[in-house]
Amino acid sequence: MEIELRREKLHFKIPARTSRGEYTEHEMLIVKLSGNGCSGIGECAPLPDLSCDRDAYKDLNEVHSLLKDAFAFNGSRQAHSDSALHETIYEKLRNYPALLFAVESALAEMNQSPELYDTDFARGMEGIPINGLVWMADHGTMLRQMEKKIAAGYRCIKLKIGAIKWEEEMSLIRSIRSRFSENELQLRVDANGAFSVEEAADKLDELSQYRIHSIEQPVRQGQWEEMARLCRTSKVPVALDEELIGINTAEEKERMLDAVKPQYIVVKPTLHGGMTGSREWIEMARKRGIKSWITSALESNIGLKNVALLAASVYSGKWELPQGLGTGLLFTSNFETGVHIRDGHIWIS
Repeated sequence: MEIELRREKLHFKIPARTSRGEYTEHEMLIVKLSGNGCSGIGECAPLPDLSCDRDAYKDLNEVHSLLKDAFAFNGSRQAHSDSALHETIYEKLRNYPALLFAVESALAEMNQSPELYDTDFARGMEGIPINGLVWMADHGTMLRQMEKKIAAGYRCIKLKIGAIKWEEEMSLIRSIRSRFSENELQLRVDANGAFSVEEAADKLDELSQYRIHSIEQPVRQGQWEEMARLCRTSKVPVALDEELIGINTAEEKERMLDAVKPQYIVVKPTLHGGMTGSREWIEMARKRGIKSWITSALESNIGLKNVALLAASVYSGKWELPQGLGTGLLFTSNFETGVHIRDGHIWIS
């Protein structure tokens, strides 16, 4: 197996603002794997203030050594072909979810994995319904973003909240709900852990007036008891996002899901265990009656394509919930991978 690594940087059209801060550019590592006349690429793009492996890729020599080690098998394991390869890579890279996602993406492309590439989406026959993402800004800017998304055919809008005045955010939600019922437009909000424990319940109660589909990560991660209480009592269903970061073993995942009992989990392969770890999260949630959707995490079109391929594989075209796959439109330039957005759906050509 030949391994090539190179750094790339994308620039945002406008700063991407969350309650944790602001992004103006996004750095990534492109991983290319080659062998037997075939090749594939994947994207390793941890978020600097969020990913559990955010500081792991500064030295390319160390990354190369890590990958070489992951691909180094003894003869008995080699005899078991792709399944043994995948299992060993997952065990070796479990604590490096962004790199694991890149490697899994590259291997799938090399081998044209039926699991990812034999779907109606991969064949260009089906689009995946997605939410339109409205970033934090002043009231007027957010309202204009919202109106553009609705005009572009989105029927599910996700609002980032928690960085401007609460009264302004509520005014925006109120004005949208006065024009569009919940049957016409699904509204999701994402607090990115912005609420304090003391204020969270009151804010969720106020939000519930406007028939919000769900709120992602209302309080900071790691507060399982408080999060469990909100999941139990809130009129707005709670979706866990950051809460999943750094929980990389099956035992830890089960313990967290059983302790918190959320209504939803939002799964991001770059943050939550690559493709294998994401499938594990979704299956464990499903067994507990917890619903899920898959979301990109500011990847370029390389990562976005592979997140979308994974979503099509996991949900098999049964789109109970819109996915979160619109981030490729955020950058001034991007890679050409055939992914595009049309009428509130992501497609591949």
